[in-house]
Amino acid sequence: MSSTVPDPLTIALPKGRILDELRPLMAQAGLEPEPAFDDPRHRGLSFATNHPHIRLIRVRSFDVATFVAFGAAQIGVAGNDVLMEFDYPELYAPLDLGIGACRLAVAEPVDLAEADDPRRWSHIRVATKYPHVTRRHFAARGVQAECIKLNGAMELAPTLGLCRRIVDLVSSGSTLKANGLREIEHIADVTSRLIVNRAAFKTRPEEIAGWVDRFRNAVHAAAS
Repeated sequence: MSSTVPDPLTIALPKGRILDELRPLMAQAGLEPEPAFDDPRHRGLSFATNHPHIRLIRVRSFDVATFVAFGAAQIGVAGNDVLMEFDYPELYAPLDLGIGACRLAVAEPVDLAEADDPRRWSHIRVATKYPHVTRRHFAARGVQAECIKLNGAMELAPTLGLCRRIVDLVSSGSTLKANGLREIEHIADVTSRLIVNRAAFKTRPEEIAGWVDRFRNAVHAAAS
């Protein structure tokens, strides 16, 4: 009598702070990675789990959505800032995990903010990791945004004369303050979402829905 081996399932997870917040939810959902996953000295990117057919990959937060959208992973965890920026139609985000809370905002030097009025803007130059979100946000109110794409150190752009304003993620605001910047406009609240590949969801509905339910129960348990 032969037993059916489940198809491999790959789950893409983001590196860094979000992963630290995600680990308790993973444990509550019954998903435990091999010991190397939590070893900061380990340089591997793919890890086995307590489920023989499930592997975890650990990638940059911006890359999770791409891995899942193109089917290299079937499930992932990504902030809705990333989802808004790429707007992949192949992705479905059935669950807000309630972690990684921050906001996407516009900031500028404190001395400029003292007398600035965003309602009077018609054209601005902005440094950002989120050019598509930024352009859509400003176009909705009739402002033309010229975006300079940066992947980090956004706060240096006004200081070094690259541009006067930035659009970036803000949590406590301490980094902005330390660099002489002030938040002047809110774009969106951001949390991390459980995402799935739509095609995979159609071909493996019971399995993937089962993991969505596990994480939903974990979120509810964490909130209670």
